[in-house]
Amino acid sequence: MQQLSLFHSPALPADPPVGPPEAKAPETNSAGQLTAAHVPTAPATPTGAGRRRRRTPHPRAAAHALALQHLDLADAIAGNFARRTVHPFEDLRQVAIIGLLKAAARYSPAGGRPFRPYARTYANGEIIHYLRDSGFAIKVPPTWRDQYASGQKLLRQGLPPGQVPERLGISGERWIEIQEACSVTVVALPHES
Repeated sequence: MQQLSLFHSPALPADPPVGPPEAKAPETNSAGQLTAAHVPTAPATPTGAGRRRRRTPHPRAAAHALALQHLDLADAIAGNFARRTVHPFEDLRQVAIIGLLKAAARYSPAGGRPFRPYARTYANGEIIHYLRDSGFAIKVPPTWRDQYASGQKLLRQGLPPGQVPERLGISGERWIEIQEACSVTVVALPHES
């Protein structure tokens, strides 16, 4: 019994003799025709097994190729959202690529619009839908956002934090509430295991 190893190849058989192959004259019958014994035949195979099937292209192969040409756009969009949220870049990149694929499937160059702006809209939309589904956005009244921006500006100018609510004309408790609401844009919920 021969033992095989992953590191040693089995011994190769001896090489056949080198030289021209011996030519045999085909056998013919008395009428000069080849006999059936020497006519090559195809090996016996099940019906259709010997034929190669033509592979039909995927119906969206061109759209997928178009989306793959613009992966840098998915990276840029995912990076923008990753900096502003707590979601990992890799997850957001995958979602942006899904948006690119949807855009490529619906894109028509006959419309006259370039693909990149069209795809950007879809990729942004996919990420926004993903963030909405996996987290929740805190709805902040516009007046609170304005007061928060004004308060941040006052802090950057060097005003002590205790004087900001007074300068804005609001109570200290309201300023704390505004800061908590405006400092978090998206909160990620833990994934269920």
